[in-house]
Amino acid sequence: MMTQYGTLSPEAPAGTIPEGDALLNHADRSLLIVDDDKPFSTRLARAMEARGYRVHVAESVAEGVSAVEAQPPAFAVIDMRLGDGNGLDVIARLKERRPEARGVILTGYGNIATAVTAVKLGAFDYLAKPADADEIHGTLMAEPGERADPPENPMSADRVRWEHIQRVYELCGRNVSETARRLNMHRRTLQRILAKRAPR
Repeated sequence: MMTQYGTLSPEAPAGTIPEGDALLNHADRSLLIVDDDKPFSTRLARAMEARGYRVHVAESVAEGVSAVEAQPPAFAVIDMRLGDGNGLDVIARLKERRPEARGVILTGYGNIATAVTAVKLGAFDYLAKPADADEIHGTLMAEPGERADPPENPMSADRVRWEHIQRVYELCGRNVSETARRLNMHRRTLQRILAKRAPR
């Protein structure tokens, strides 16, 4: 777990934030990321630091709530499903401790209806995983009641599918047979997909 809202990454000092970036209007750039997918949260933390945020990462509901209690952040990116419960518990606590905070819920496939409920409970918005740093930053910076601008170069449908397969594959301990079973896919078809390079 990272230090509580550490300083900006050495490779992205505050002066490198693009002029006119909406984040310049926010004196408090603290960001809490709550996600138990460590490779994803590590990549996202680095990318968000490069955009000027001071990032703290938690890997569970318990860690997320503890971080909110200790120092409620201005921004939060929280996975809906965590190993010890539901990310909505973190959002609910954040809204109690800091009502003006902007929290974005990340949701997997098939959970959009639940994500809409999350917004009603206090989340600023929701995004379907996999979401990239540009998309998350744009959503956090959007004006209330407005949707973020669509990304200039969104992932193709093939890339989203590939990312989803890779995520399930990793969660299954890189077990091809178990991954194929959970994806309801033929084992040989899955092996062919895994052997190919990631689509653009």
